[in-house]
Amino acid sequence: QVQVVEDGGGLVQAGGSLRLSCTASGPTFTIYAMGWFRQAPGKEREFLAGVSFDGGASKYADSVKERFFISRMGTKNLAYLHMNNLEPDDTAVYYCAADKRPGYLVTTEYAYWGQGTQVTVSS
Repeated sequence: QVQVVEDGGGLVQAGGSLRLSCTASGPTFTIYAMGWFRQAPGKEREFLAGVSFDGGASKYADSVKERFFISRMGTKNLAYLHMNNLEPDDTAVYYCAADKRPGYLVTTEYAYWGQGTQVTVSS
């Protein structure tokens, strides 16, 4: 069973920064492509950023590409989402996802998902 676990959410003031972390682990040695999504109340889950299994390729949603940065530790199944200049509209539950396919995905087709971590940005 593959497990995906996020950490690092919390309450931050507008203009502040947060770093979310995500680990993916499973019964076999598999390197996963990883991605970050968020879902605000009453809204659909939104793609934010994705990174390939080796960190060689990444993709961002236009809405966050100037403020958010995804990174991973080489081929380790550990990824981060660095979020800067946060705004109240960034308030949402943030999800990490992983997939055995090598390239990043920009849709919710990832096979494995974490439980999510709440990020709240106060004005």
